[in-house]
Amino acid sequence: MQIPIVYGKEKKLLNIDHECEILKPTDIKLEPEEKILEKGFFNPLKKESFEEFASSSDRLLIIVNDGTRPTPTAKILTYLTPILSNHPDVGFIVACGSHQKPTDEEFKFIFGECFETIKDQVFVHDAKDKKMMKYVGKTHRGTPVYFNKKIFEYKNVAMINSVEPHYFAGYTGGRKSFLPGVAGYETIEHNHSFALSEDSCALGLKGNPVNEDMIDSVKLIEKDVNVFSIQIVLTPEGKLYKITTGDLHDSFNKAVEYANNLFCTPITKKGNIVITVASPPMDINLYQSQKALENGKLALQKNGVIILVSKCYNGVGPDEFLKLLSKSDKPEKVLDVLKKEYKLGYHKSGKIAELATWADIYAVTDIKEELVKKAFMKPFKNIQDAIDAAVKKIEKNGEKIRIIFMPYGGLTVPFY
Repeated sequence: MQIPIVYGKEKKLLNIDHECEILKPTDIKLEPEEKILEKGFFNPLKKESFEEFASSSDRLLIIVNDGTRPTPTAKILTYLTPILSNHPDVGFIVACGSHQKPTDEEFKFIFGECFETIKDQVFVHDAKDKKMMKYVGKTHRGTPVYFNKKIFEYKNVAMINSVEPHYFAGYTGGRKSFLPGVAGYETIEHNHSFALSEDSCALGLKGNPVNEDMIDSVKLIEKDVNVFSIQIVLTPEGKLYKITTGDLHDSFNKAVEYANNLFCTPITKKGNIVITVASPPMDINLYQSQKALENGKLALQKNGVIILVSKCYNGVGPDEFLKLLSKSDKPEKVLDVLKKEYKLGYHKSGKIAELATWADIYAVTDIKEELVKKAFMKPFKNIQDAIDAAVKKIEKNGEKIRIIFMPYGGLTVPFY
């Protein structure tokens, strides 16, 4: 059997001569884009129309995602141009969370052709710049909440976000525009420490401490900030599937319903080899690509091999992520450290370490081999070589090969 696979911008063919099940998001017939946009904005949930919302204040701030998310911000802004171009004061803030400032190329991806026109109106959130922040209180779980002052200066805030499965927040989108989007570093770090909980998992919202803490943080500002929410559900290829608008919580919950139909994929039986691809933009670095491992492990038998395929254009990612893994020669030691201390980025280290205690992790990536090894992964430069090595290992154990292939590993959640 030959299976097509994308690595970076290259398309390759894999040769697989064993039982193989392909898991990917549901194929859904799409309506024309214009109709999807019209439907989404014509029926806002528990909110006035976007035009009425925008005209209700002399100032309007729009929160947009950074370049690590697939959100088609430029497409939405283009659709809203007739309204925005007549507004006296529109600002834009890039919700970087704890990520770095976007590159010039990422700015163009986020804002498209309109960037040159509006670039003087664009602010970039810096979680570590305390002068940017305003303290608004604590959540029920004790998270000190700092948000960017811009949202209080403008008071009328629209948010553009996309909704897909997230390995510890349940889903991206909605409340994540605020936390981590425009939150202070201390706020993000405290919230993300809850990611170590077993209840912090893909699709999980109720009882998920990360999600519930995020919702608590937003509720602290709802009396002072008027929010209009725009939530987008995309196909893995980046095409519009659904748009929900209006109230932050209702539009997010409705988008989650649509996303469940798309991304939850039934599996007949786990495999002893799982190939999970971090599709763009998750393949930007190892830190983001880890999401493909989290979904992939749900389809993997104990003592199996999981193969992460990700170009990782920008290397590993945040320093703390690999620093913790590098301190220990065994994954069990990493988990021991996490019982005593937590720093932002450690949650991903912990997830990788936990996986490495019961499975072999192979990584096909452009990252230097010595760095890949520090993350408890076996490095490969060629996808076929990684598969052949995994087959050899499983056959050595006397098992019949069963391969699960996930071409959109970061967006596909296997379930029974």
